[in-house]
Amino acid sequence: MTHPFLDLAPLTAAHFAAIEKRVAGLLATEQDVVIMQGEALLPLEGCIRGGARPGSTALNVVTGPYGQTFGNWLRDCGANVVDLAVPFHTAVTADQVARALTEHPEIDFVSLVHAEAATGNTNPVAEIGEVVRSHGALFMLDAVASVGAEPLLPDVWGVDLCVIGAQKAMGGPAGVSAVSVSERAWERIAANPQAPRRSYLSLLDWKERWIDGGRRALLHAPAQLEMLALEACVERIEAEGLDALMARHASAAAATRAGAVALGGGLSPYVHEAKDAAPVATTLRAPAGVDASELVARALAADPSLPLIAGGGALSKEMIRVNHYGVDATRGTVQSSLAALGAALADAGRQVDFETARKAVSETWPSE
Repeated sequence: MTHPFLDLAPLTAAHFAAIEKRVAGLLATEQDVVIMQGEALLPLEGCIRGGARPGSTALNVVTGPYGQTFGNWLRDCGANVVDLAVPFHTAVTADQVARALTEHPEIDFVSLVHAEAATGNTNPVAEIGEVVRSHGALFMLDAVASVGAEPLLPDVWGVDLCVIGAQKAMGGPAGVSAVSVSERAWERIAANPQAPRRSYLSLLDWKERWIDGGRRALLHAPAQLEMLALEACVERIEAEGLDALMARHASAAAATRAGAVALGGGLSPYVHEAKDAAPVATTLRAPAGVDASELVARALAADPSLPLIAGGGALSKEMIRVNHYGVDATRGTVQSSLAALGAALADAGRQVDFETARKAVSETWPSE
């Protein structure tokens, strides 16, 4: 019995390296790119455990749940952690980062999430990177949600460790990820006796056995289906054009925000300023007295395929997420998502205006 997912020819080292090169092109980077054989939490933890060490001091910017996770990993590595937390309805500023670095000149590692899909905000990495670079700290960026949805230029912005995943704006698989690594990041990791070695978390293993070995022999059997899916999604991005892909996500975000405001019923943008809102997901605050998770469940009852979800944890009662990324970054998906939320609000006794919402989406996103 044959099956398109089975009995494939082995993925050669040359093919693996060719996919790696295309990912580097997507990032416009001259740095080494390592494709990790697992979801993006794998390289994120690997970067932190390689770049942080006992006695070092890290600035951890918290604009959502992933920033909180990074702080836990940094402390586990023995680093002294300075958390710079801002309200989830906004973004951090370069001035706030600069003040933290001035108050703690010993900081030698900075971790930041570019776009927080979970809270719907995005941070000004270009300006922050300039501040971090002048301070001299190593700069790690979680760009899992932002890649493909908004500009991402690790070399230009001075990002030493830039982690991406394919499962959001890229529209690819979740089981494979990548990280670009600067030369000084390699030096930092190599000098850290606590950095993972002979481990699935180890970036150094990839450096020494794959990159320095001329990319002739893979460390282990690759995740072949995920690698082929990654190659396919990069091909699709190349065909659409990265600028067009980013424009589609920006349009989806603007249309969702405008349509939600026009819909009424007590919905309001969770992220206060449009400039701070991520292009991959629009977060909305549920009306007072309405449980967000119940509202989402009611909206999904009619169409479970819609990219709607309630906020995580403590935000589950107040936050609604419209995840308009990848294949869902379309005007039709935005219209359908708002219509479902409007119907759920109407069922809850709220006054909504479907036609005004539809017009707001069409005027914000006149064509696709």
